[in-house]
Amino acid sequence: MNSKRLSLRALALRSLLGGFAVGGGALGLIAVSNAQAIAGFSSNAPVNYAADRIELQDRQKRVVLSGNVDITQADLRLRAGRTTVAYSDAGNLAIQRIDATGGVTVTRGNETASGSVGIYDFNRRIITLAGNVALRRGSDTLNGGRLVIDLNTGVSSVDGRAGGSSSAVGGTTTSSGGRVSGTFSVPKRN
Repeated sequence: MNSKRLSLRALALRSLLGGFAVGGGALGLIAVSNAQAIAGFSSNAPVNYAADRIELQDRQKRVVLSGNVDITQADLRLRAGRTTVAYSDAGNLAIQRIDATGGVTVTRGNETASGSVGIYDFNRRIITLAGNVALRRGSDTLNGGRLVIDLNTGVSSVDGRAGGSSSAVGGTTTSSGGRVSGTFSVPKRN
């Protein structure tokens, strides 16, 4: 019976991972969430993955994607050099968190945010970028150490320190003290 259960589990994972079972390609998992606070953004939308290499670590309940990682969910796009996708498996697979490193860029519409590292917490619906953070919206710019995007409220906040002071990721504050800087465009008047 155990070997039959393992075979069914392996088959389900292969079906879920699409091209992974035959050597790479896209990985599709559905993120489970109840709320949709940002207009037009569905956190229930499928999450699609592509990378040069995908490794399933079933015992650790994670998938490691490396090389030109490209993750999309509806109109939200995350690109990075490497990501680790943690998932739960209580009868059905659900993404819990994505940790990204190596030039992380998050894009949605005309907004682009970038940083050294990123975390997308699916349970809390929070995306955090840290390390040389830059936020661009049209010609407006905002630079800092840490950016927290709350998908529940639609509020984004930038802190000058990479450690930040928000509770979104851990809340450690660095003593180096940083500042947030940027440029806001002003409409031209006749």
